[in-house]
Amino acid sequence: MSKAPVNLMKNKDFSEPSRQRKLVGSHWGFYEHDSKSGGLKPFREDPDPAMFGTELTQDRLSPSRILRPAIRRSYLEHGPGTDHGRRGAEPFVEVSWDEALDLVASEISRVRQTYGNGAIFSGSYGWSSAGRFHHAQSQLKRFFNMAGGSVRSVQTYSYAAGEVILPHVIGNLNGLVSGHTPWGQIAGHSEFIVMFGGTPLRNAQVNAGGITRHTARSALLACRDSGARLLNISPVRDDTEAELSAEWQPLRPGTDTALLLALSHTLIAENLHDQDFLASYTEGFETFRAYLMGEQDGIVKNAAWASTITEVDAAVISDLARMMARKKTFIMMSWSLQRADYGEQPYWAAIALASLLGGIGLPGQGFGFGYASVGSIGQPASPINWPSLPQGKNPITDYIPVARIADMLLNPGTEYDHDGTRRTYPDIKLVYWAGGNPFHHHQDLNRLVEAWQRPDTIIAHEHWWNAHARHADIVFPASTFMERNDVIASGRDSFIGWSSSLAAPPEGIVTDHEILRRIAGRLGVEAEFTEGLSEDQWLERLYGQACVNAATRGINMPDIETFQNTGIVEVAAQSPERALLADFRANPQTHPLRTPSGRIELGSQTIAGFAYDDCPGHPAWFEPKEWLGSPVAQQFPLHLLSCQPHDKLHSQWDHAKPSRRTKASGRQPVRIHPKDAAKRNLADGDTVTITSPRGACLASVSITDAVREGVVQLATGAWFDPSDPSVAGSLELNGNPNVLTADHGTSRLAQGPSPNSCLVEIARFDGIAPPVRAYRPADLVPDPRKTTRRNEVR
Repeated sequence: MSKAPVNLMKNKDFSEPSRQRKLVGSHWGFYEHDSKSGGLKPFREDPDPAMFGTELTQDRLSPSRILRPAIRRSYLEHGPGTDHGRRGAEPFVEVSWDEALDLVASEISRVRQTYGNGAIFSGSYGWSSAGRFHHAQSQLKRFFNMAGGSVRSVQTYSYAAGEVILPHVIGNLNGLVSGHTPWGQIAGHSEFIVMFGGTPLRNAQVNAGGITRHTARSALLACRDSGARLLNISPVRDDTEAELSAEWQPLRPGTDTALLLALSHTLIAENLHDQDFLASYTEGFETFRAYLMGEQDGIVKNAAWASTITEVDAAVISDLARMMARKKTFIMMSWSLQRADYGEQPYWAAIALASLLGGIGLPGQGFGFGYASVGSIGQPASPINWPSLPQGKNPITDYIPVARIADMLLNPGTEYDHDGTRRTYPDIKLVYWAGGNPFHHHQDLNRLVEAWQRPDTIIAHEHWWNAHARHADIVFPASTFMERNDVIASGRDSFIGWSSSLAAPPEGIVTDHEILRRIAGRLGVEAEFTEGLSEDQWLERLYGQACVNAATRGINMPDIETFQNTGIVEVAAQSPERALLADFRANPQTHPLRTPSGRIELGSQTIAGFAYDDCPGHPAWFEPKEWLGSPVAQQFPLHLLSCQPHDKLHSQWDHAKPSRRTKASGRQPVRIHPKDAAKRNLADGDTVTITSPRGACLASVSITDAVREGVVQLATGAWFDPSDPSVAGSLELNGNPNVLTADHGTSRLAQGPSPNSCLVEIARFDGIAPPVRAYRPADLVPDPRKTTRRNEVR
């Protein structure tokens, strides 16, 4: 008997005059202008706001703010390349806007004429803006598409392996970034919610297109209050909030696939699998079954086998499988699980397990990836197709998987595999980066530093003197989200908002669009880039397109003046809540999946045909290159998990008070189990050196039993701060885990990032630790050309 459905979203009328207000929209929510303080206060309709956003105005004008265009000294003196100086280790010279813009336009022209546009990488990747117009990545792509094109990247650092494996298995990305079974159905129908990797609400504070109301907490509490059993399977207990009263089953990091395979084996061995569902809705079950039963390799993937890998008791595994078969079970899996060696496998194995249970497409059953990974997962989709800045067509068809940036720069001309194709890394001469920080989201940063020395020229847009800016040749200061107007809308929420500028940027600083417009004018493509529109006119056009799109759905939107005064307009979802793959479940002939068989592919002949030795044609267990069961653990016996931070978005605003307040002795805290701390004679607050096969960083100890023994956790986001930038691999001072993580692909299939397969050792740092310097402005020196001219006169 089904439980009553739970309504988690109550739409309100935001058009009444009493609700008129000025709002600032961001990735972590909307905030209201506080006329008394001049800052921001929480959006009054948000039940669970991300409070750190209210404090960011205090650090908008911090000493690390970039105020003028700047050029690396030896680049200014000698031109492109690093023969005369090392990126990241040199001072900068502030120059006029005209000189910097002229230089960039000249360098783009030189590279285009000498090497072609295929030697340009427009590398913007990041969450610089939740706006539909001031989205740096879209602006940069549009600019280069109008100027002959550039090499691009595909996939994301968040879920690259999932992006590639899911289309092979279920035909699209539903259940990964959109199309999820909604929270209301889960709370209303699920009896057993199994959360691989938990549902950490620190991640649900943010959303790519902004968010009006944070509802993930209330959604999870509704699941708890419905009487469903909640189980967190993770090395970290507080990957689910304590208030959920979820059970915790710790396991070795990186072994979830083995557990999933053993659960599937138990279902088959005890005849608990749904044979009718498998026959009607899946392809390749026999191949998968033969692997589980050891008919391929002589290894039976039963509970006893998985227990030796996961260190979860075999009886617990078998009982868990039986419970899943008895209950209406929903399988959740975090995005973090596929950011590891062979990250395609846990997702494929989770879908296989859900298929054996037979509940896919039914209310409250099946699977979904990324619940609480961002704030919008599980929310109703917008009934309106919100417009975005058109980027045009890229004349250059070459691309790389996003996490292979260092490989590309270090190994031009080298061949590699990706999703069934054999590709060649291009020879990149110019990198133009706006709206992201590669020295945050990439792995093995010491290797990236070396890769960053290879191009002739690197151009960056930035707000602050972080590592991204310090490793560029030419730096343009750009306005922040608080210093410009924009239209904010998310495809996974039914709102559109007007983000009003809180304050003007420092004198001379302009938007990413304006920087690119000025360069476009120098390259002769300004008319194509702007279409003759000002920034305000672009915003009017985008909102006008939203109104047209809404009208096709029978929804009347207010005029733009009313919209700007109101601040936000929300429309109710028009489609009923439906489970993931509900149409396919109802009629697989009428609604086949976009897979070769039209079914869920538990065995894929397509992937098998690629003949990859690290990704066969069915879900499989591979020992990670680094895990607690590997020989590497003899020297590095702790498994490092690098989670998202709770006090910021990625590395954004790491210099600001909300982030600095959570540090200890000025550094990022590393969480360690009491027994592991005792073995190393560590106490809370000790400064420690964390070392991996790739590098070392300092951090501050935080002892807690919330992490499994043998596991340490260091959040990402600390600004990269090498103690000696002139020396490759020098000690990092600020606690950035990506100096420790490995830079290799998940497999030849997806080539996604694999930071969560990382072993380390920790030791107390004796003596006086060097101070953190990441938040200081860059060294700015006088123009050496003027000094030379003065000397010549003398």
